[in-house]
Amino acid sequence: MQNLIKKVKRKVNGAIMNLIFTGVILVILSILIVWTDFMLKLTIGLLVIVIAYIFFYLAYKLWWIKREVEKYFKL
Repeated sequence: MQNLIKKVKRKVNGAIMNLIFTGVILVILSILIVWTDFMLKLTIGLLVIVIAYIFFYLAYKLWWIKREVEKYFKL
């Protein structure tokens, strides 16, 4: 049982880090997109920022669920 929990914990941590990394890359990409031509690129940049926000939000929710599961099982 402990081995299963460790595997799940490792997978969730990996998913959280992946979502955070993807969010950071998308924020940097959105800044680079907006830096040149204005209106079209501003729209695309805002879309990329919204997608980055979604990744950050998903990472936060996964972390919160992981914390609650750990609290429940007292790990």
